[in-house]
Amino acid sequence: MAKIDKLLEQAKAHLDPDEQVAAAIQGTYETKVLGSDSVRTGILIATQRRIVFYAKKLGGYDLESFEYKSVSSFEQSKSMMGHSISFFASGNKVNMKWISDAAAMQQFVSAVKQQMASSSGGHAPAAIPGRNVSQPVAPTNEPPADDKSAIIEAIKQLGALHEAGILTDEEFSAKKAELLGRL
Repeated sequence: MAKIDKLLEQAKAHLDPDEQVAAAIQGTYETKVLGSDSVRTGILIATQRRIVFYAKKLGGYDLESFEYKSVSSFEQSKSMMGHSISFFASGNKVNMKWISDAAAMQQFVSAVKQQMASSSGGHAPAAIPGRNVSQPVAPTNEPPADDKSAIIEAIKQLGALHEAGILTDEEFSAKKAELLGRL
């Protein structure tokens, strides 16, 4: 069973009995723990009522819930490290990055926008121009110098996450190889 499927099964125990999962994505969730920035690997779930973040941790789980009516903006983007989603709910910024499954990402975005439209009377918030993953990007043979610096910085960040035990050896090696291939 894939990790996302396992997390989804565990998360369903915390949903309402009549709540249905419309879409789910796996990635790295940025949050604050005891006042300092932290990241958690987990899933974002779109149901007909809310968006739910779920992550398993030693001896328990993390769960956060965001009602669609409290979501004031919804953004999506793509970078060298994968797709990311950001939204504001009740004054809090929610950010999930390093989403690698593009098809699941599109399904999740569609489900969220559809639910936001129905909960706001038919007016879904528009994504920020230039941040939509569906916009084509012109291919280039050689990245500009700024991109090379960004790639090197991303590799350094990966190393730090790997040393902290957030990324497995396999995840670290795969992302590092992908980034080095872009240099």
